[in-house]
Amino acid sequence: MTPAGRRIVAAAEELFYNRGITAVGVDLIAEQSGVTKRTLYNQFGSKDRLVATYLAERDRRWRSLVRATVDRCERPMEAVTAPFEALRTWSEANTRGCAFINALAELPDPSHPAHRIAANQKLWLLNLFKELAVAADCSDPATLATRLLVLHEGALATQPLPVDTLSDAADLARALVRASERPGG
Repeated sequence: MTPAGRRIVAAAEELFYNRGITAVGVDLIAEQSGVTKRTLYNQFGSKDRLVATYLAERDRRWRSLVRATVDRCERPMEAVTAPFEALRTWSEANTRGCAFINALAELPDPSHPAHRIAANQKLWLLNLFKELAVAADCSDPATLATRLLVLHEGALATQPLPVDTLSDAADLARALVRASERPGG
């Protein structure tokens, strides 16, 4: 990506995350990034592709943080809830909830490229929870993964409220993982 492209994505990320995807036009993004609309369209072709690029970049950073948090775990049972710890770190700089949940709400058409990225991010997390539960030899890893995803997404959705649901969600997640531990495991 060119330096202008990086500036465009950085401006778009701040604007889309803080104001909403549909509320932000390409004129404002071009202005905030210090480029012309023509440069923006030359770099991305359309607002839809820019939105997809913005979400893909957030997804890349999120997955990297989650994987690093998982890799630091000493035991497989601890790793199952590592995405909650990653969320705690992520939330320090991202206080307006989940960009992917917001994108799914704003872009309901499943054929929209950004909708697919947002949906795939959620499915990736569900599959990661299942993969981690299998590695930890938890009973019924698919059900556990779904429950962990629901807790994780609930903590994200309530993040803008003046309550710390993430701590309670992480505690509940650890309790679910302990309850799924096989005898003798």
